[in-house]
Amino acid sequence: MRHPDDHPQPPSASPASGAFAPGAQNRDDRLLSALLTTAFVVLLAGALLRYVLKHGDSDRLPWIVGLSVVLAVVQVAGQARPGSRRAGRVRLAVVVACWVVVVLLAPSFAWCAVPLIHTALRLLPTRSAVALVTALATLVVLAELRLADGFDPNHLLLPPVVAALATGVFVYLTREATRRQHLIDDLVRTRRELAATERREGTLAERQRLSREIHDSLAQGLSSQNMLLQAADRQWDTDPEAARTHLRTAASIAAHGLTEARRLVHDLAPADLAEGAGLAQALATLAARESRDGLTVRFHAEGPDTHLPDQAASALLRTAQGALANIREHSGARTAALTLTCLDDTVALDVADDGRGFPAPEPGGTRDPLGDPDPLRGHGLPAIRARLRQLGGTLAIESTPGEGAVLTATIPLTPATPPAP
Repeated sequence: MRHPDDHPQPPSASPASGAFAPGAQNRDDRLLSALLTTAFVVLLAGALLRYVLKHGDSDRLPWIVGLSVVLAVVQVAGQARPGSRRAGRVRLAVVVACWVVVVLLAPSFAWCAVPLIHTALRLLPTRSAVALVTALATLVVLAELRLADGFDPNHLLLPPVVAALATGVFVYLTREATRRQHLIDDLVRTRRELAATERREGTLAERQRLSREIHDSLAQGLSSQNMLLQAADRQWDTDPEAARTHLRTAASIAAHGLTEARRLVHDLAPADLAEGAGLAQALATLAARESRDGLTVRFHAEGPDTHLPDQAASALLRTAQGALANIREHSGARTAALTLTCLDDTVALDVADDGRGFPAPEPGGTRDPLGDPDPLRGHGLPAIRARLRQLGGTLAIESTPGEGAVLTATIPLTPATPPAP
């Protein structure tokens, strides 16, 4: 367990991370360790040379030389083979013990403490490191006072100030690095959550798209087939020719639905838009196909023959299919009209009928006047509105009970930002 006063570690760091963790040092850590070792060895060599020049005949010289060699070997070995954090602390204890003995014998070795201060701050918990740095600074002050000919305030103030600055800067940088690591981890986690959310939303949007496509193509065709087969069954004995007509119409719708299903599987355009057919031609084909069983559907195009984007053409055709299916099933209309209006920057489709009509829905309301009351069957108006919204389009409905209804779908042809759901 990490000591509560240890330097804060980034969440992703292991307890053994640090300058001496095997295989965990990055390039900057290795460079800093090499710099500290080099500085220590250079200061050690300078202090030893000074002692030899000034006290070459001292009986302490063998001890000082021997301890200097031990210090240099231990420090260089620690740089060559970092080992674990615990091994680094053991080496630090050996170096500090030998350095204390050398300073007591020769005060000129005192400034070798500067690299040791930084090493202690990197390896020890904060409180232990501060205590050791204080002890090292105190010993440096005593050594400087021993070397001075008289009292000098700099000898008393300089070592503590240097130690305090080194400690403060190190602790600040460590905590700042930890805060940045936490921020990076939060950003990474947020990005992952955002990506997961986008994937979920994309999956949901694709499911809704497929649901609308199936509703406006296959489901409507199956509903028409069901009504035709029921009518054929009722007239089978009394009017066989009419029953056969219903069967042939149902078979035609089934063939068209099979084509729609195959194109839906391959994520292609509606069957009526296949092979380069334009929207006007597709709507005319749709109107002719839906003109049966007492419902007459007319088609009229206004404006220039503009080549529409595939998505816009597909959306308007699906809108017409869904609207006509609801007119046939719910309105009791005898006639319906499809009007396609192409302008320079907008394309609009009007679907009008002379049926029983309905109360116009309130904005933001949940009631779907064009949909089936059975929620397991139809999507109706919400599906049409959602499809248009994806292209930045709008849907307007005008209706009065007993006077029919007019549905107007509008899609801009210039790039636009779709409104928020």
